[in-house]
Amino acid sequence: MDKIESIKQLSETRFIKPIEIHYVQKGIKKRWEAVLSHDSVAILLYHKEKDAFILVKQLRVTVLNKNPDDGYMYELCAGIVDKQCSNIQIAQEEILEECGYDVPLESIEKISSFYTSVGISGTHQTLYFAEIDEHMKVSEGGGIHDEEIEVIRISREDAKAFLFDESYQKTTGVSLAFYWFFNTKLKQIL
Repeated sequence: MDKIESIKQLSETRFIKPIEIHYVQKGIKKRWEAVLSHDSVAILLYHKEKDAFILVKQLRVTVLNKNPDDGYMYELCAGIVDKQCSNIQIAQEEILEECGYDVPLESIEKISSFYTSVGISGTHQTLYFAEIDEHMKVSEGGGIHDEEIEVIRISREDAKAFLFDESYQKTTGVSLAFYWFFNTKLKQIL
């Protein structure tokens, strides 16, 4: 029977906690290094009037570490689950903070949820969708505090080419969300 024998915290940090996991798999004692980190939400935003997706572009130092020439990533609007409110409320806050749109909770639709970074942290992400328009725009977005987020628009017409253009560094969440949109939501919108 597979089971964890112990978890040992390696050090104190602000957002993550490195740990050492001791477990038994098929009767063999094993050890694994991992990181405890926050779960997250991500939101695919479709601007009805502009017939475009709204993404964010921001520096990710972990990517910069692997690609010293360019650490900027194209991503869905997203944030960590680090407060005592529902995931959909966090999604609503992130849309406002990062992209500048005030979207009513009832206009945010859950797509699905899944695990990410399973080899190192096994965080859980919930993916949402919201249609937006200019009436919802209340600011330029860009994030809060020391965040430097650029709001990007990708036309629906260009989105499929964007998905496979490797010159744009993007997360798998963008690909999954675009595929969902084209296979599920597009029929409902048009």
